[in-house]
Amino acid sequence: MKIVVLKFGGTSVGTIEKIKKVAQIIGNYKKKNYKVVVVSSAMSGVTNELLKKSNLISENFSDAEHDVLLSTGEQVACSLIAGRLIHNGFKSRSWLAWQIPIITNGSYKNSRIYQISKIKIIKYLKDGGIPIITGFQGINLDQRITTIGRGGSDASAIMLAKFFKALRCVIYTDVEGVYTTDPNKLSKAKKIKVISYEEMLEMASLGAKVMQPVSIQDARLNRINIEVRSSFVKKSGTLITKKSNIKNNKIITGISSTHNDSKVTLVGVKDKPGVAASIFKPLSKNSINVDMVVQNISQNGKETDLTFTIKTDDLNRTKKILKDNKNINFRKLVLEKDVSKISIIGVGMITTPGVTFRMFQALANKKINIKVISTSEIKISVLIDKKNSKKALDVLHNEFKLDK
Repeated sequence: MKIVVLKFGGTSVGTIEKIKKVAQIIGNYKKKNYKVVVVSSAMSGVTNELLKKSNLISENFSDAEHDVLLSTGEQVACSLIAGRLIHNGFKSRSWLAWQIPIITNGSYKNSRIYQISKIKIIKYLKDGGIPIITGFQGINLDQRITTIGRGGSDASAIMLAKFFKALRCVIYTDVEGVYTTDPNKLSKAKKIKVISYEEMLEMASLGAKVMQPVSIQDARLNRINIEVRSSFVKKSGTLITKKSNIKNNKIITGISSTHNDSKVTLVGVKDKPGVAASIFKPLSKNSINVDMVVQNISQNGKETDLTFTIKTDDLNRTKKILKDNKNINFRKLVLEKDVSKISIIGVGMITTPGVTFRMFQALANKKINIKVISTSEIKISVLIDKKNSKKALDVLHNEFKLDK
């Protein structure tokens, strides 16, 4: 069977008119003799409204009931899509995750799919039906509904593509694909035709909102090709695939930027084994994510200055945790809010010397000071003043000819 999995995000099904448009897209695939499996998110804004209701009921709303409540959003959207397809003359019905079933493990709010029963869906496809499956959810071994985290409908689509050995997994959204940088921040950003899993994973983890990092990782592990394209414009999108499928001469594929970072520096920390662990352990226990980390050793070898970045939303909690931590001593705590992380990403830098120099020189030419640096095989990140972030995006986009 030629199976294709189509996933529609919340903005794609945000209104009745948009749902009618989605039904047309699905129908076009069906007319091309594909066996179509559809996954839908909730209509845009619905999940947040349900969350507000739970918070009004209780500040400690049950995690299990949270998942039951939030899963209803997708149920509504799937029923409306199926209803429109039936109106258009197709055989279709909505499928809730427990009806298939889609089996998950892990905790409520953040479960992972590990098994999908294929029997009912395969039979329905063979009978000419178009199943519309609720994304973002499954059922655990206790027969309770579970959700798989925000953005989880992408993960649902990818796992369905894996279990049904789909030819393609197409993620329909409100943008035309993945861009060299955020087009809302830089108007000359260009759509990327093909990007590797690794590059997309870096871009997503660094702030690109097209897909959730966990979904890209699932696709990479299972070698599922993903096409990201617009629900509203008939144009080709971006293919996310393995590196060996990509043939281009680009050193850098994209640039990402974040604008909600803060820098924390502990001055005069005793340089001895276990100090870094004693600093970061309480932050981890309080679910505070630490990003860039730099340690400078003093000339006498007895003290160190430790710098790291966190989300600005966590700054006050971090300050309190560090000051209340009796296991560490430091002379001064320096906090800086208005900073931004700029990252260049590309598998081409693995085999190309001089990329670091070009990045740093381009920023220096525009008198942009670098505060912190971190690197990986395919990424170089720098922390700069937030006021310079637009200028940094512009100069790096030019330096690596991403608009060509």
